[in-house]
Amino acid sequence: MESFDSTKKGLYEILNDVHSGRIQLPDFQRGWVWDDNRIKGLLASVAKSFPIGAVMLLETGNDNVKFKTNYVEGVKLSPGVKPERLILDGQQRITSLYQAIITNEIVTTRNDKGYEIRRWYYIDMMKAMDSAYDLEEAIISVNEKKQITANIGRDIILDLSTEEHEYQKLMYPVCMIDEYSTWRRKYNEYWKHNSEKSEFWDSFEDKIINSFNKYMLPVIDMKKENSKEAVCQVFEKVNTGGVSLTVFELLTATFAADSFDLKANWEYIKGRFKEHKVLHNTGNTDVIQAVSLLTTYKRKMAKIAAGTAREELPAVSCKRKDLLNLALSDYESNAEPVADGFIRASKILVENHIYNARDLPYNTQLVPMAAILAILGDKIENAGNRNKLMRWFWCGVFGELYGSANETRYALDVIQVVDWIESNGEEPKTVYDANFAPSRLNTLRTRNSAAYKGIYALLLDENTRDWISAKKIDLISYFSESIDIHHIFPVAWCEKNGKDINDYNSIINKTPLSGRTNRIVSGDAPSKYLARVKSNAGVTDEEFNSILKSHVLEPDYLYNDDFKGFFADRKEQILKKIESATGKKISRDAAQIEEGVFKGDQIDDEETE
Repeated sequence: MESFDSTKKGLYEILNDVHSGRIQLPDFQRGWVWDDNRIKGLLASVAKSFPIGAVMLLETGNDNVKFKTNYVEGVKLSPGVKPERLILDGQQRITSLYQAIITNEIVTTRNDKGYEIRRWYYIDMMKAMDSAYDLEEAIISVNEKKQITANIGRDIILDLSTEEHEYQKLMYPVCMIDEYSTWRRKYNEYWKHNSEKSEFWDSFEDKIINSFNKYMLPVIDMKKENSKEAVCQVFEKVNTGGVSLTVFELLTATFAADSFDLKANWEYIKGRFKEHKVLHNTGNTDVIQAVSLLTTYKRKMAKIAAGTAREELPAVSCKRKDLLNLALSDYESNAEPVADGFIRASKILVENHIYNARDLPYNTQLVPMAAILAILGDKIENAGNRNKLMRWFWCGVFGELYGSANETRYALDVIQVVDWIESNGEEPKTVYDANFAPSRLNTLRTRNSAAYKGIYALLLDENTRDWISAKKIDLISYFSESIDIHHIFPVAWCEKNGKDINDYNSIINKTPLSGRTNRIVSGDAPSKYLARVKSNAGVTDEEFNSILKSHVLEPDYLYNDDFKGFFADRKEQILKKIESATGKKISRDAAQIEEGVFKGDQIDDEETE
């Protein structure tokens, strides 16, 4: 059976169905936005009997595809009228024609600069009947007073403020097209049934009014049997607005049909996230994806417990189809545990020296992490379980496995990480897949890379202290001391001494320091600036060397301005850090060729001297 019908319907039939509420909008349709010039162009196209494109409608009545609905803008009906069809494509055209022709009210639109204006629309009858003019020139709009003015409103160019002025100037109001017989009668009375004026009207009616009366619109009628996924996909493919709808917007309309306000719920969750800086880039779709992962995981586990055959088990998934088919009951059951999971993930990452969203390697990795934590609950408080979770996390970061479409990996992670932690199952695929080549360190130059951010976090381990204050860099000092990543061998010194820009700008030559420390470092050689720094720190040589070593470096190379020796030594120490975090041995012979250099790699605001 076909999922749609294709036919033609009269313009007035559609507009009258809009007026009666038989045709409405699904709540996910965005507002009416057409400007004054586009409305005039649309009216001219109808007047010329030119095609203005097909309209797509959705038949209502499918309980599995319910949306909250709204009247087309301008319709003044009491709430509660049930629609027979919803507009999927054609909202702007139908709304523009409805407001200009049917409502008999001034149209609120915008000018070409985007400012809101209020306009009445008219057809200049003389121009419309003169072949020397294009019909578009005959469609005009006037202000609230039905006037066109000049000289900042001082001079009235055209006054249509009374019906008599309309008749006298032969300006036909578009809002009377559907009631043309009433206007025609008064027009003839005004002209005292002058035969010439009557004949002129007859010609105008035949050419213009009848174009509107007889205008037919192609209509694609989607049948109610279509799935929600099909409806949403078709809407996005055909919608002419040019802005893709999000899953959140579509679900908002779906849940609203059952009187659940998803937007309000998201504001509540966002409020809970606000105090957790790591979650500042977490969006509503991230939460919905995690809810889908948790929902489908529970469903799968329930089937396993019931003895369902392996081949019949439902999949754990958070693909778009699954999100759109998410039941309200599933969302209500799982949204709060998922929100708790995101917050718990944030706290764990802070413990591992990722203090804000800017330094989070992959925001995407939070999605499966939140679902995993929602499943594990308090089991994650076990030190061994937490260590496994962080091994999985660092493998995702240094394997750089979350930089593209991740839905399949999300699902595997939820199943495999939970099994690994709860039942000592096999290592997850993300852990197995992770591979880091030593040469990759040389290419990590800015925060555009997840691995760069990961190393930054590893450098902020339990003992890392600022060079001057000697304070341990933790959550409090990170913000109070304005900690950021800075060059060890300064850029100015490296340039002066002919060092390779790719080397001195890599993560190997950078470390977390306070803004104050970095200013004292300046652009001098390490052998020179270290004396100033130690003097400001007020510590012994031994204490100062201990502070320097907390940054995963050997001080002697700095005192001797030995960039080459420093670079090789620190590279090796960072590789050992990565091995410890991932639990995986890194082959020192492995090489990784960078496929391309990000255009901003040479400059990073927080790293320039």
